[in-house]
Amino acid sequence: MFNGGMATTSTEIELPDVEPAAFLALLKFLYSDEVQIGPETVMTTLYTAKKYAVPALEAHCVEFLKKNLRADNAFMLLTQARLFDEPQLASLCLENIDKNTADAITAEGFTDIDLDTLVAVLERDTLGIREVRLFGAVVRWSEAECQRQQLPVTPENKRKVLGKALALIRFPLMTIEEFAAGNGQGAGAAGQEHDPQGPQECTGFSCDGSASTFRVMFKEPVEVLPSVNYTACATLKGPDSHYGTKGLRKVTHESPTTGAKTCFTFCYAAGNNNGTSVEDGQIPEVIFYT
Repeated sequence: MFNGGMATTSTEIELPDVEPAAFLALLKFLYSDEVQIGPETVMTTLYTAKKYAVPALEAHCVEFLKKNLRADNAFMLLTQARLFDEPQLASLCLENIDKNTADAITAEGFTDIDLDTLVAVLERDTLGIREVRLFGAVVRWSEAECQRQQLPVTPENKRKVLGKALALIRFPLMTIEEFAAGNGQGAGAAGQEHDPQGPQECTGFSCDGSASTFRVMFKEPVEVLPSVNYTACATLKGPDSHYGTKGLRKVTHESPTTGAKTCFTFCYAAGNNNGTSVEDGQIPEVIFYT
């Protein structure tokens, strides 16, 4: 199991890739079932448990990490979860990053992640952050990566180290002003123009004529900014559809977990509204996340 000769009172066994504290935690667990892990030793203990195939101790380490998962360490733990092939922990880290993206990308561990982990995050369509802020964080990562590779921090080198990650930034979701005022000339494609408003979002569904409601989701999330009016349209074909009445002009939703409040204000939309209004119409709910 270990490198070395027969164990005697005078024989030393050298374990060059295992921390002493982690190996001691392994021995205590093997001989007494005592779990001795902490924030400073959990990752090295997890590595040791995997190296010597002790799944019970490995499970304790993963459970400890789950309980201590926060926005400020989510990226660090995500990197470790991918390194140690812990898909369940990686999934929890990604969910935390989705819900607390702004806090997660400002944590120290964000600029330390590897390119594959950065790509795995950018490929998600559930990040709760404006694209311009995400782009700024990606540029910060590219600057740190240039330094790690001992490259001059130039626009060309930042694009080089980002590689395929740069193509995952959704530039059309940024206005021209945001792109120009931010880091557009630092890491973006030189001379590239972008649509300041982005495309309209459309989706479709079929109803069965019943009074049941239908959950209709866009293929990509639509970012909704404060103090901006948006119009939701539904084109209905076929027999008359059911509709709701007594709609409210103002609805405030309070998060059951954080207590944060989100307020929606509904107003009359002029034009071809087919007789619908704030009080009467076919759209009963707005599905959203913060």
